[in-house]
Amino acid sequence: MASAHDVAAYILEQRGRMTTMKLQKLVYYSQAWSLVWDEQPLFSEEIEAWANGPVCPALYALHRGEFEVSAWKTGNAAALTPSENETVDAVLAFYGDKPTQWLSDLTHSEAPWHDARRGLGPGVRGSSEISLAAMAEYYGSL
Repeated sequence: MASAHDVAAYILEQRGRMTTMKLQKLVYYSQAWSLVWDEQPLFSEEIEAWANGPVCPALYALHRGEFEVSAWKTGNAAALTPSENETVDAVLAFYGDKPTQWLSDLTHSEAPWHDARRGLGPGVRGSSEISLAAMAEYYGSL
C-alpha cells in the first residue's frame, strides 16, 4: 500500500507546483475515489476535518508554514501500483485543474467533511477523523 506521502509525491510529479491546500484536497479525493473504484484505501494515514477542509495531518506536519510546494521529498511516486496511478490520474483529470478555493468549497458542501465537523462552528479548529466508511458511502452514492 502506498503512503499519503507517496500519493503527494505522485500528484506533484504529475501537476507541478501548487498550493498546499490544493495538494491536501487532491490527496483527499484520491483516497475517497480509491475507496469507491478500487474498494480499498490508497493509503493508511488518516484524514481529519479541519476548518479549511479535509487535511492529512501527516502531510501537514511536513508542509506547515508553506503556501506552495513543488515536490514531496518524503514520498516516492514510484511506490504506487499501476492501478493506484490510474485512480490518482482520474482524480487529477477531474479535479486537478480546479482552483484551490473551488476544491475547498466543494469539500465543505459534502457530507464526509460536514458530518465530521458536526457541532463545530465555521473556522473553529477541529480534528475529527473523516472515516473511510463515510467517504466510501458518500462518494459511492454519487
